[in-house]
Amino acid sequence: MANGQQNVFYKVIGSKYFTLSAWVLIAVFFTYKFIGYHAINNYLIFKYTYFNARLGQNLYLQYPQYYGDSNHYGPIFSVIMAPFALLGTFGIYLWQVCNVVFLFLAIRQLPLTSLQKNLICIICTEELILSLKEFQTNGAIAALLIFTWVLVEKRKDFWATLFIMLGLFIKLYGVIGVVFFLLSKQKKQFIAGMAVWAAVLFVLPMLFFGPLFVVNSYADWYHSLVAKNAENTGMGAPNQDISVMGMMRRIVGHPINILPLLLAGLGLFGISNLKNYMAPDVRTRLLMLASCLLFVVLFSTGSEQCTYIIAFAGVAIWFISAPRPYATWQIVLFVFALYFGSLFRTDIFPGYIKTNFMLPYALKALPCLLVWLAITGQLLVKKTANQLLSPQSVAAPNVNPTHQTI
Repeated sequence: MANGQQNVFYKVIGSKYFTLSAWVLIAVFFTYKFIGYHAINNYLIFKYTYFNARLGQNLYLQYPQYYGDSNHYGPIFSVIMAPFALLGTFGIYLWQVCNVVFLFLAIRQLPLTSLQKNLICIICTEELILSLKEFQTNGAIAALLIFTWVLVEKRKDFWATLFIMLGLFIKLYGVIGVVFFLLSKQKKQFIAGMAVWAAVLFVLPMLFFGPLFVVNSYADWYHSLVAKNAENTGMGAPNQDISVMGMMRRIVGHPINILPLLLAGLGLFGISNLKNYMAPDVRTRLLMLASCLLFVVLFSTGSEQCTYIIAFAGVAIWFISAPRPYATWQIVLFVFALYFGSLFRTDIFPGYIKTNFMLPYALKALPCLLVWLAITGQLLVKKTANQLLSPQSVAAPNVNPTHQTI
């Protein structure tokens, strides 16, 4: 490729408009393609959380006249879904586009060059498509965690905790963002924000649906999550619990006690992050973000195939933010994770291996687990001053990466 053509290629790939346009078109295309299929059932569940709440009906019962399965999202989700539910078919397209735009905007706030941020988006695209096919919220959940990290990085801790609480009150996943308290330079503001936003998000649905209904809904939500966890960890749920625990359960061939695995994961996660309390360098802080995005998927019994857009955002951040030149092991591990963890559902992956090994044994979790262990190892290894990553390693020359925006 000639230098002129190469420059044009990098200019296009590095343009924020290229990635944003591509993602929006992908969202519209897959919405149109799957809108008449079973996958839209997830959106119908989301949509009717608003209508059921408005009628004062239990949000967590099954309503087979409207959709299959049941809702497992918090009462605040009924308020968030209101504008989409009221817009009919257009609301379905808007829902999908908002999910991809929200994630795009979050990635664009990372302290990396424009090209690096676009490469993260490209790496995540296959998982984004899988989430779009299921009309799921996972792209938005990933965005909440990234925005939390970004706002702590910018010393806007009060607003950072809004995203933690939103994630918690919507789907529990957001609570993992509390780990960024370790990076906060305004810890009193962080704690105050947690309390304020918890109160606001608890009370907000009451303004629309009444206090008694919302309080009862939280009790119903708890019972639905307990029942869902029991269902996920059973041997009869092949498409659920695509996690470390689920992988081990399928390999062993019978239900196992997940507590030891969960405690081991929590221990490694906690120790590796505590060791980097108030980490001074951006690379270490990005590793903590990547670890968080991976951990919340790998150690959740609620993880599905389409949940891995969250984990692969972590994989992409880990690899793209690494200092150059890449070590051989980093390249090998990244290619392995991408091929066996994401691309295995495509036609470029052997169908026999996919059908007989990847899907039955939940091996999608394995490559991400290896990346998470590698990140954990990097966080646990003590760094000397000359090993710390300089801003120039992850950002363009003469640019302050912390303050780049879209």
